[in-house]
Amino acid sequence: MLSTLPVRIVLTLLLALAGALVCSWLRTPIPWMIGPLVATSVASILGLPTRSYGPLRNVGQWLIATALGLYFTPYVTHLVASLWWAILLGIAWALGLGWGFGAWLHWGHAARIGGSPQAQRATTYFSGAIGGASEMTLLAEREGGRTELVAAAHSLRLLVVTLVIPFSLTFVGVHGVDATLPGTRIVNWGGLAVLLAATGTGAWLMQRTKRANPWFMGALIVAMAITMSGVELSALPGWTTNAAQLLIGISLGVRFSADFVKTAPRWLGSVLVGTLVMIALCAAFAVVLARVTGLHWATMILGTSPGGIAEMAITAKVLQLGVPVVTAFQVVRLVAVLILVEPLYGWVEKRRGS
Repeated sequence: MLSTLPVRIVLTLLLALAGALVCSWLRTPIPWMIGPLVATSVASILGLPTRSYGPLRNVGQWLIATALGLYFTPYVTHLVASLWWAILLGIAWALGLGWGFGAWLHWGHAARIGGSPQAQRATTYFSGAIGGASEMTLLAEREGGRTELVAAAHSLRLLVVTLVIPFSLTFVGVHGVDATLPGTRIVNWGGLAVLLAATGTGAWLMQRTKRANPWFMGALIVAMAITMSGVELSALPGWTTNAAQLLIGISLGVRFSADFVKTAPRWLGSVLVGTLVMIALCAAFAVVLARVTGLHWATMILGTSPGGIAEMAITAKVLQLGVPVVTAFQVVRLVAVLILVEPLYGWVEKRRGS
């Protein structure tokens, strides 16, 4: 009975809810995402039949993106636009850091990966790139890399960043230091229906045109456009964003399995060490960038960290640490990496061949 898909989905949701409630009781940072993430990842590694349902994950991304888009009021948009040069520096930093991470993995594991030298380089390069896990795995497959190692590297990197950074910021007492508020904080049910219909349409169109991360990017773009124009339809009820965090936490946690920790443990160890080093380097870079921009260092850490858009933006939202700045840094970086990382790999390979 436990093997049927609906039962596995329901049991995973109940487990995630229990994890969220426990973390809320313990007063951990972002409990509605970290609780489900930890609960489902541990259960998955122990071999329990956890399951993430794709449409529910899409709903979670849609709701979070809509909530984030409400922060981009005309004033905040002007502020973010004035930081274009810092965002470009963040892109260059991410590309360089990803290349360095890939070089570290290649130095330690090329001989163990097997296959041709090109397959080894593709595996380590796309494992190190700070981009979406699914997109980087697809690019690695296209270049002949070992996709299971690439997927494992990105899954572990996201897990470590999602756990380490929120707990670290909470430990040092950073909260509400850059409390950018959304354009409206009043729930208007009629306006909410219009808002969700508009952002849902944007996500659907992005999916139809086969864009990356459509349910997040499509909803975010529409919500931003509405808010930037000065229109205030409605805020989102708090329970919707909590539910969205739970669904996103599940989607991260179920990536792990009983075989995950048995496959290439030295590879995973290197990814863990490399991720911790990247977090430290990003923190140093963020402090420098904060002094130049005048923004709080915690906001810059979330904006430049090697994590995912949703996870870092959720952290910024819950801890009130400059949501629009963090979102802008992460979104523009993801788009730039998706556009540039494959041509850069081809350019390096061409130079190597010549």
